[in-house]
Amino acid sequence: MVVEEKSRVEAMEGNQQRMEVNILLMGAHNVGKTALTVRFLTRRFIGEYGDMESVYSRMERIHGQEICINIWDSQVGEKSCWVSEKQLQWADGMILVYDICDRGSFDAVRQQLQLVRRSRKPASCPVVIVANKRDLQHHRRVSGEEGRLLALTQGCCFFEVSAAETYHSVLLVFHRLVDLVRETRALRKSSAGVRGIVRSMSAVFGKKRAE
Repeated sequence: MVVEEKSRVEAMEGNQQRMEVNILLMGAHNVGKTALTVRFLTRRFIGEYGDMESVYSRMERIHGQEICINIWDSQVGEKSCWVSEKQLQWADGMILVYDICDRGSFDAVRQQLQLVRRSRKPASCPVVIVANKRDLQHHRRVSGEEGRLLALTQGCCFFEVSAAETYHSVLLVFHRLVDLVRETRALRKSSAGVRGIVRSMSAVFGKKRAE
């Protein structure tokens, strides 16, 4: 009984260990990346921001675990989709944002997905595509079906939200990406363990054959 209780306590303590997740926000100019970030961080919506690039941090408790979420809000010029290799390698997960009222911003997400896939393997860095400004339906230029199809073909999650109207949907975006990062790390750890076992068995059997 004492051993079982100790194991249970150790498991609970392990679940409480803090985890750090780096999230990179990408998207064309004026799609609402900073609005999404600030909505998540403060629950508030602010309509206008400067063009200062920043990294924000927030502690969140998700599924009983303390998570330090670092968000790199990348800023690009009006005609640019460029982000640096440093940013791409820094990220554990990425959020690609477009404006449903701006087809050019949707095309920019396509280009940025190609950039991400050239730099990072899909299994190493989960991506969430976010269609923002759902409250502006009367100005819509990109259908929800197009966004979902792009996400499906690229192996990404998809959300359509309004940073201006709701906090909860924005919260779901970040929490879902954190969950995907955790799953990715668990799979990587499991795969590394299997490879280690295979190497050990190969070494043992190779030694026996040599004998």
